[in-house]
Amino acid sequence: MAGETRERLLRRGDYIWGSFIKPERVDGYVVGVNPGDRTDQLGRFPFSESSVDDAVACAARGAVAWRRTTMPERAAAVRKFREAVNRHQEKFAELLTRETGKPLWESRQEVVAAIRAVDLLLEDGLVLLDPRVLDEKEARSDYRPRGVVGIICPYNLPLLIPTLQSASALLAGNTVVFKPSKFTPGSGQLVAEMWDRCRLPRGVFNMVQGSGSGIGQRLATHRGLDVLLFSGSFATAMAIRRATFERPELPTLYQCGGKGCAIVLDDCEVDRAVYEVMIGAFLTAGQRHNSTGRVIVTRGVYDQFCDQLVKRTEGLNIGYGFQDETFFGPVISENFRSRYRRYGRALLARGHKPLLAGGNREGGGRKGFYVNPAIYEVNWENGHGFLNDEPPGPSLLVYKVASWEEAVALHNQLVYRVSTSLFLSPENTYIEELANRLKTGSLNVNRGTIGASLRLPAVGLGRSSNGIPAGIDLLRFLSTPRSTLVERRAFDPSQAVPGTNWPTS
Repeated sequence: MAGETRERLLRRGDYIWGSFIKPERVDGYVVGVNPGDRTDQLGRFPFSESSVDDAVACAARGAVAWRRTTMPERAAAVRKFREAVNRHQEKFAELLTRETGKPLWESRQEVVAAIRAVDLLLEDGLVLLDPRVLDEKEARSDYRPRGVVGIICPYNLPLLIPTLQSASALLAGNTVVFKPSKFTPGSGQLVAEMWDRCRLPRGVFNMVQGSGSGIGQRLATHRGLDVLLFSGSFATAMAIRRATFERPELPTLYQCGGKGCAIVLDDCEVDRAVYEVMIGAFLTAGQRHNSTGRVIVTRGVYDQFCDQLVKRTEGLNIGYGFQDETFFGPVISENFRSRYRRYGRALLARGHKPLLAGGNREGGGRKGFYVNPAIYEVNWENGHGFLNDEPPGPSLLVYKVASWEEAVALHNQLVYRVSTSLFLSPENTYIEELANRLKTGSLNVNRGTIGASLRLPAVGLGRSSNGIPAGIDLLRFLSTPRSTLVERRAFDPSQAVPGTNWPTS
């Protein structure tokens, strides 16, 4: 089977002050397990809460020197990281598939996307940090580093997100303490290994392993942080916000996703709409922050769309990530699989109709967390519209509406609005009005919700984020502008303001 390996990883410990260090006092372990084959054990990774304190302290020490480096020096270091990842593309892809269960072809795409993210930062992002100089006066504004950046990442994009965020932080002159997901400790360790190859000054990049409730919470609430970047669930984001209530000055980016929504109108190209919605809903087993969780369909095309969607979804190849032609693999854990099943039962209990039954799935002889895709027709007018939650895993909710106006009104009630797909004819006379009325973080016309450009600022609305754009715009968020005014004229006492009684001679 192409690319498959079952070797246990060398657990190198945390990465602090330029070295991998195993904690002296172990508070617990995160266990690396292949969710597509639980017999494939990657190893136990020890963690210690004291490592967080050490990492933050070292990052603060490293920041003193790193903030004084020039932009060309920072860019050269980030470029070395990019080349290191590029040289180890297949190693990353295989590890991503083992830890997340996503197909190898999709893991390879993530590696390429991570490399491209660094390219965009270096090609288009650096200009965002250029100083603003007012020629007519000796006045300027410079973007300066904030300090120590804490990065807490999810499991679904365990290379792309930390690559974009850590490279942005370092380019802006900050230092980093990075905590990977407890489900992807090996990927987090490999990211640290790539930064280690760049020979950064000590303390510039640091990595700590551990659980979210222990190590993640300690890092998020650490008084030594100057910035926090959090990607994960809304519930965890709120727990962090409550714990940091007395630090309103801490700049924090919350990326909570919650899934996107598609709107399908009568005049759409049905094949395109079905394909894009299906890919958006079920790629990565529906575990992306902007996966398509809901689709709102107007009455005239509803039956045709749903019939084709169910038929095409039934034909998806679901299986082990290292098998050729697999479209999506398992969900990340047994706990997540249980949540997926409970959600389906809740829909049925509220009178909603399954168009495609979900539930557990056999793994072809492998013991993994496999499930079938599920599609539900939601009777949203019965008082239980399921508008306020994130459909877990490969779950898609379908809503029938009478018109585009009703579709927009229903869409705008959603609590999570990270991205929206709109499927209609390019000649539709209401397209501009639709775009103006839709309250969404990003709008993709005749494209799925998972499509995005890092060049463009995008802000998830509702509970999807706290209104801070990601992509290459992170560079400005991770900096603080400082204005400088210089007066070179000799003091003229005749210009003193009234009431100062300043002598003029």
